[in-house]
Amino acid sequence: MPIKNKIKEFITSKEITRYEFAKLTGVSKTTVYSLYDSPDILPLAAVLTKICDYYQVQPNDLMLWEPNTDQSPTAPQK
Repeated sequence: MPIKNKIKEFITSKEITRYEFAKLTGVSKTTVYSLYDSPDILPLAAVLTKICDYYQVQPNDLMLWEPNTDQSPTAPQK
């Protein structure tokens, strides 16, 4: 999947635990642990909003788009 979450890197950069992150943001511990452990899991809009609201960050601080290397690029049709 070309879009991944960067929750692990974000939490690590704040030098807090996953538990603290969940408490601060109001996101469930289960969701935080899942996002932290699996970058392929994308947060729901409500979860993304809670995190962005608490930390006053943009969604792109929490998400990353990577080109899909399995497919060759194609030019858009005109």
